[in-house]
Amino acid sequence: MDDLPHVDTHARRIVASPQEVWSALITVLRGTMRSGGRLIPILGAEPGVASAAFSGQVGDTLPGFRVAEAELGRRLVLCGRHRFSSYRLTFVLDGEELRAETHAAFPGFAGKLYRAAVIGSGGHRVLVRRLLKQVARVVAYSPAHTRTTSTSSPA
Repeated sequence: MDDLPHVDTHARRIVASPQEVWSALITVLRGTMRSGGRLIPILGAEPGVASAAFSGQVGDTLPGFRVAEAELGRRLVLCGRHRFSSYRLTFVLDGEELRAETHAAFPGFAGKLYRAAVIGSGGHRVLVRRLLKQVARVVAYSPAHTRTTSTSSPA
């Protein structure tokens, strides 16, 4: 899957420790992508189910994705495929920026139609940006982040 064409990259600034951002990313992925909805069996996505305890370790699965690489606090690579596409979604934490890079191939006529429906419509962009926003929100409301960013005035 290393030779997949680049589709897009989205980024969000998140001021927090790498551990906080990583934890939030895993929490969001576990929560938002756990079921995969009705599309997973229709598309014939592989893998079809989530790991019992998704933690972002190599081999863990979410419907339609398998963790191919994981560098704690820095990089998470999810790969998958279905009838119309082979794809890779890479999350890179670089300083205060969390990037989501998508690479995918859409072979054949059906693949071209699927790409138009998902990428061309802007649906993919909306979903990835929403996911990054959710990660930022989870970080902002985490007790650890609130403690480290709150300021206290001297008595």
